[in-house]
Amino acid sequence: MHELTSNADFASHLRDAPLAAVYFSGPDCGVCRVLEPRLAALLEAEFPALATARVDCRRLPELAAAQSVFAIPTLLIYIDGRETLRYARAFSPAQVRDDLQRPYRLFLD
Repeated sequence: MHELTSNADFASHLRDAPLAAVYFSGPDCGVCRVLEPRLAALLEAEFPALATARVDCRRLPELAAAQSVFAIPTLLIYIDGRETLRYARAFSPAQVRDDLQRPYRLFLD
């Protein structure tokens, strides 16, 4: 996952990728550090058309607030620039995989 460093980066990420995921985390969040590589591996292996990025909520609190992200970790999935799935606090890669399979396949077909 690459790091988004500004609101413009975020807008560009959504504009340039019809299938996009954004992972909101923080440097002091232990769950975030453990979950991120597992999510990254899952998304890369099973959803290769999904462009992934990460936002450090400590560096960009205004971006997190604008996306109504008030708890970390949070994963947002966008299809054609619209938020389609949202996961916050307690979620697993398996849950993301199960929920994302159908909309991902429908979009690509």
